[in-house]
Amino acid sequence: MAAPVLKLARIQDMDLKGKNVVVRVDYNVPLKDGKVGDEKRIAATVPTVKHLLDNGCRVVLMSHLGRPKGKVAPEFSLKPLVPSVEKLMGAKVHFAPDCVGPEADKVVAAAGKGEIVLLENLRFHAEEEANDASFAKQLARHGEFFVQDAFGTVHRAHASTAAIAALLPGCIGFLVQKELEFLDRAVKSPARPFLAIIGGAKVSDKIMVLNNLLDSVDMLLIGGGMAYTFLAAQNVAIGKSLLEADKVEEAKNVIAKAYKKRAQCLLPADHLAVQELKPDAPIQHTQSMAVPDGWMGVDIGPRTIAIFKEHIRQAKTIFWNGPMGVFEMDAFSNGSFEIAKAMVEATQNGAVTIVGGGDSLSVLKKAGIKSSQLSHCSTGGGASMELLEGKALPGLTALSKGAEGK
Repeated sequence: MAAPVLKLARIQDMDLKGKNVVVRVDYNVPLKDGKVGDEKRIAATVPTVKHLLDNGCRVVLMSHLGRPKGKVAPEFSLKPLVPSVEKLMGAKVHFAPDCVGPEADKVVAAAGKGEIVLLENLRFHAEEEANDASFAKQLARHGEFFVQDAFGTVHRAHASTAAIAALLPGCIGFLVQKELEFLDRAVKSPARPFLAIIGGAKVSDKIMVLNNLLDSVDMLLIGGGMAYTFLAAQNVAIGKSLLEADKVEEAKNVIAKAYKKRAQCLLPADHLAVQELKPDAPIQHTQSMAVPDGWMGVDIGPRTIAIFKEHIRQAKTIFWNGPMGVFEMDAFSNGSFEIAKAMVEATQNGAVTIVGGGDSLSVLKKAGIKSSQLSHCSTGGGASMELLEGKALPGLTALSKGAEGK
């Protein structure tokens, strides 16, 4: 990885007894009928928050929700999260109707030790995404210590992730530690064979990840819409399948790099193809890598599924990002579902299995697979991909610099 070595203190190594602690969490959860639709992101922060509560801390949680674009938007209020946070944390939660200013200060001051304050949406203030220093100072007034436990936001240089790290002594929580353990260390020093399965629609979204992974993987399996650009790079007919013509040369370079690194790079051997992208469209199973004229590939075929699953069975470390087809339509979801099931079986057989990216997590949910059935499911799609690309993550870089200066 090209990212710099970071000096990051861990929450379990800090003496935080009785302190007022500001915690950046990622509670960007779906809301349905005024209630939390999925509590996974809140549940992921339980170890960190409970550790602080057990140490008699007053815990001030700050998060964003949605994209209110720097203005107050009631539909993006964090208030509906209070019941879920109280239930999962087993503690009293006070809600502050703003994240800064007199009202927020009053709610924080009134909260007792061993209690939680949930601040209103950070992004109701444009200064948050601008990484504004004065806004960060107002947030920092809520505590004596800062804990970063929002892995899903550390790739953003915002006031609550970057600027605040220069103002308070800080550390990373248990969730961020877990993410780094699997996505950074496990990928740097994997049990072998190390297999990466990369899918999704576009090569342009994954090219940096592919190039970086090729420095360490033993095998690369490519599926999804992006596979057709790779097939085109091998002069294979792809009919009217998705093609990024301007990325064909980059696809060729990835294949050449795989050969140079002695890593196998496998493309789909067959496909499910349709003439129109409709749920009830007639389906053709191709007999080869080629897609006939007038048809488009929408999922990997049965032979590809069998080949991919066999390699998954043999691997000791497996990273998966991106669906194998248009899984949103039931008729074209089988390839993605079969890969998900194979990942579960691999986990049961002792392999380290890592899933990163929102679409892959959506596949698991639709397939009825729980995150606990795999070694690790990353809570931060953008952050996980940027880490795997070898990029520096501003939220962690700022925390590391803050540690060096204190």
